Amino acid sequence: MPHADRPLGSSRPFTESPLFRNAWPFAVAAVAIVVGLVLSNTLSGYFVFLAISAVTAAIAILGLGIVTGSAGMIALCQLTFAAIGAWVVSLFNVWHVGGGFLVWLVAGGIAAGLVGILVGLPALRLRGVNLAVVTLGFAAAADVTLVQIQFPGSATGISVDRPAGFTSDKGFFLLSIIVLVVCGLGVFFLQRGRWGASWKAVAFSERGTAAAGQSVQSAKLTAFAVSAALGGISGGLLAGQVQLPFASSFTPLQSLALYVLAIMSGAHLIDMAVFGGILWVLVPELLKRWGIPQDWGFVVFGVLGVQALTGGSNLGQAIRSLLWKRQDRRTANAELTALPPDADEDAEEIRTTTTAALDPAVLTGEPVLTVEHLTVQFGALKALDDVSFSVPAASIMGLIGPNGAGKSTFVDAISGFLPKHGGRVLLGGQDLAGLSPTRRARRGLRRTFQQDRVPPLLTVGAYVRFVARRRLSLADIEETLAFFGCPPARARLSSVDVGTRRLVEVAAAVLSQPRLVILDEPAAGLSHEEHLALAARLRELPDRYGTALIIIEHDLDLVRSVCPMLTVLNFGSVLASGPQGEVLANPDVVKAYMGETELLS
Repeated sequence: MPHADRPLGSSRPFTESPLFRNAWPFAVAAVAIVVGLVLSNTLSGYFVFLAISAVTAAIAILGLGIVTGSAGMIALCQLTFAAIGAWVVSLFNVWHVGGGFLVWLVAGGIAAGLVGILVGLPALRLRGVNLAVVTLGFAAAADVTLVQIQFPGSATGISVDRPAGFTSDKGFFLLSIIVLVVCGLGVFFLQRGRWGASWKAVAFSERGTAAAGQSVQSAKLTAFAVSAALGGISGGLLAGQVQLPFASSFTPLQSLALYVLAIMSGAHLIDMAVFGGILWVLVPELLKRWGIPQDWGFVVFGVLGVQALTGGSNLGQAIRSLLWKRQDRRTANAELTALPPDADEDAEEIRTTTTAALDPAVLTGEPVLTVEHLTVQFGALKALDDVSFSVPAASIMGLIGPNGAGKSTFVDAISGFLPKHGGRVLLGGQDLAGLSPTRRARRGLRRTFQQDRVPPLLTVGAYVRFVARRRLSLADIEETLAFFGCPPARARLSSVDVGTRRLVEVAAAVLSQPRLVILDEPAAGLSHEEHLALAARLRELPDRYGTALIIIEHDLDLVRSVCPMLTVLNFGSVLASGPQGEVLANPDVVKAYMGETELLS
């Protein structure tokens, strides 16, 4: 259904059509190959050699853009992965393995990808500087090993055979362009898919990623694997370029410089990865022409990297921010607006359609969530003490209590972030004991967070699809976004205010068709009028989407208007549970709130 602020019956711009979105990457790829063909026939031999070096560097930086730019992890060993690719190509060349150079190139990428998974294992527990030390240590160890053993064929002078038809430098340059285009297309579609969304999500919030049903471990390891594979392919191309590779081309210092270029250029953007590859060759070449030692290029890269890190931005993102400035102004002012009651005849049909029958708990009448004697203890402190209650299917329950009552601990415990607890948690009659947050989310228990956990590098539509974990049409997404008063699917989350991002988070969770959604202070960051509009929407969710809600909220006006059932926690124990009127009239509840006595009376 169209967004609320879009005139009904209006058509989408051609640039937003599926045909354009799927076709334009291939059109750009074709243009790039044509440009490569022209350059291969016009550049002199020396500049062709430099151009090949720029292409191989661009592929390596493209890989760094995944692990560092998208997934937010520090990897200082990209050229070590390149060395693995070059080693495999050299070895297969010496052994005369069938298939030729292109098969060897793919094999080198696969080998580097497998090693990348092993190197990425520490990233499951380490991050930041500690992970940087591990990857740099791997690069240093590999460098020492390469110096000692050298590449296959280097001692005997067996040069790497280039593929037939691409034996000359000009032909090999065209081949390298084709390989770069294929790698770029692969990265483009990976970034647009679930893997790409998981990389960007895990960089912003690991807890938010797990709560969306995505394995944090898989997200990190796939990022390392794809990044390393691209590094291996770049190294294989370098082996074909120089034909006798040596360890001096893959030093840890060069890996550091490559990392700096990736950070400075914004290598998660494909065009900026290519730009970084050009800089990799251009800066030393300019220094050479100016009579300055080329090693000073590392100093130049270092200065650029410091500027990028201290500025908190990169060149690619800065350019795009200028291009999207008008769109930012339009989406940043998106308001929480309700659907016009007569906007579309189909809207009412969708509004009254319920998926509650899909949940067996609705048919059997059993609770969707049962909490039995839930106890969480930190040392001598009991954050939760023998908490027991149940939530009927397709219902709304408010969970309230003063600050420090244990509400956040309760949410973390039942969603799997505090696995060590006493008692039992059952979802639809199934015990969740031993299940990770990811597995619980996939079984239909979703939650939102008090803090912003929505990754800004995604569009609204990409984030919704990532969280929903199911195939959704654009019409389904737009209809739900419009229902919650969110910006359209094409809007970038970086241009949306925090309050609206919370609404997008709720909409995405609902579209996953969960049995239960726990909304942790969903009205935070919204104005009073927006609170009222949100309350009206929340009241409709059980009938509209067939999901049960637990709402944790300090705004008692919203609680009163939305939650027919309440459970009150105080010092980790259930103070009262039942119908709203009875609970709010309970003297113990009034006393627990102290300063909120007048609100409760």
